[in-house]
Amino acid sequence: MKRSEVNKIIMDAIRFIEEHKFALPPFAHWTPEDWKEKGPECDEIRDNMLGWDVTDYGLGKFDEVGLVLVTIRNGNQKDPKYKKPYAEKLLISRENQVCP
Repeated sequence: MKRSEVNKIIMDAIRFIEEHKFALPPFAHWTPEDWKEKGPECDEIRDNMLGWDVTDYGLGKFDEVGLVLVTIRNGNQKDPKYKKPYAEKLLISRENQVCP
């Protein structure tokens, strides 16, 4: 997928999430430029890969086969700094879209 397609999918997901009155964390709205300005105070976000994932499972047919995920919290049992035994994620499938 092209970056422009991914960006549009993420913006659509943000609108969908906001319509359902769910408050995303600030980092879910950061641009690549915002990320460049962030220092070690954001290491937990980076280290635990919080944020957006958009997949078409390599099939090139996102509208038919795909998924949007936003990881809000995530632990890492192998890293003593991040021992959370849970994750918090939103998974979004569009109407008539399948997730294999």
